[in-house]
Amino acid sequence: MATPFFGKRETETPQAGNPLNTSRPVGPGLSPGYGSTAGQPAAAANAGSSPSSPAKPFGSPPAAAVSSATAEGGSKLTVGPNIKLKGVEITDCDTLVVEGMVEATMDSRVIQIAEQGAFRGSAEIDVAEIRGEFHGNLTVRQKLVIYSTGKVTGTIRYGKLVIEEGGQLSGEIQFGFDTVTPAKPAAVPTRPELQVA
Repeated sequence: MATPFFGKRETETPQAGNPLNTSRPVGPGLSPGYGSTAGQPAAAANAGSSPSSPAKPFGSPPAAAVSSATAEGGSKLTVGPNIKLKGVEITDCDTLVVEGMVEATMDSRVIQIAEQGAFRGSAEIDVAEIRGEFHGNLTVRQKLVIYSTGKVTGTIRYGKLVIEEGGQLSGEIQFGFDTVTPAKPAAVPTRPELQVA
């Protein structure tokens, strides 16, 4: 049997007594056995759902647990519960949703840490919504929101800050952003120019 990840899927021969291993027709308008019965058009199997939404496989994760495009057209990465993502650099991600554990560096627009989620590392972002834990270097260019279950520790810089009752913030905390201006050289006394007669 060819692997289902590459190339065409081959029809398997059903084994006696195994209802999960049955061959089903696949073709235009037919679902490859995901959410529909053999020979039944996918549209009929999905009655009640929108006609443009494809049939979902049995046991598939909920939509919130997979990467998808956000409503604004940006990219969204969700690290689901019980998932550990370690030692990575996250770039070109508009929104990171952390429901599991992430150890990374990131430069993004939005980070949302769920109540059971944790982020360790360094993040430079526009908006942070913390319901779980953040530990490390956090630079929030616009707004940092720490909910009642949230805990933020480390080196924190923020533009605006909102902390619900019960939320925790500790470490080296700095408001705003110092614009680094180059140091002016020390004033050098000017000598009158010599004029040749």
